Amino acid sequence: MLTEIGHVDAIFRYPVKSMGGERLEVADLGWHGIDGDRRLAFRRMEDRSGFPWLSASKLPDLVRYAPLRRDDDPDDLPTHIRTPDGKEMPVFGEELAAEVGRRYGAPVQMMQLKHGIFDEASISVIASETVNEIGRLAGRSLDVRRFRPNVLVRLLRPGVFQEDEWVGGVLTFGEGNDSPAISVTMRDVRCSMVNLDPDSASPAPEVLKAVVRANQNKAGVYGTVIRVGLVAIGQSVFVHAADEKRDVG
Repeated sequence: MLTEIGHVDAIFRYPVKSMGGERLEVADLGWHGIDGDRRLAFRRMEDRSGFPWLSASKLPDLVRYAPLRRDDDPDDLPTHIRTPDGKEMPVFGEELAAEVGRRYGAPVQMMQLKHGIFDEASISVIASETVNEIGRLAGRSLDVRRFRPNVLVRLLRPGVFQEDEWVGGVLTFGEGNDSPAISVTMRDVRCSMVNLDPDSASPAPEVLKAVVRANQNKAGVYGTVIRVGLVAIGQSVFVHAADEKRDVG
């Protein structure tokens, strides 16, 4: 049994990890998340850990870099990056790596991974009501881009942090039997990135403090794709409870 919980209010893709994102009207949800999402990232060349990727938690200015395309194909990966100073540099050029490495203070290298470079899972979802409540508690109006979701949902039923109820279940985008769907695997544990203004990178520590205070440092959810297809603005969003998800797909 499907329960309608809201509709798709916004869709985002982030071609380069921790850099500026793109707002989409329609996105192709594949087995490894939204096509073109986080397929590129800078590797910290001196880091030998299992997660060597440079993120804005280590270099806040990364959010001010904007991926660009020099053609009209929206599915292609970016060809250039616009720096905070307004310069445009090739994605895989030595000049861009040197620029980012100088700001970070150590050498970096741009990498491309076919299946994406994710922290926990390939798709993230948050409700606009949750963003608004965190903003209220933090005493400021928040741009949803601070939370870097792939899908923003506007809920039918008033209430905040409803995403927590979806864990273990399935979200379906659209009404058809072949509509794309994700298995909701875990709550999204937040880090200092939510403190960063997506345009200026200026910090506001009260944002993360509000998430910690209100919901144990969790806001939104992660999921894995169990049925591929197109996600579009305005689509109805349905949830299958955990004990019903065996009937999906």
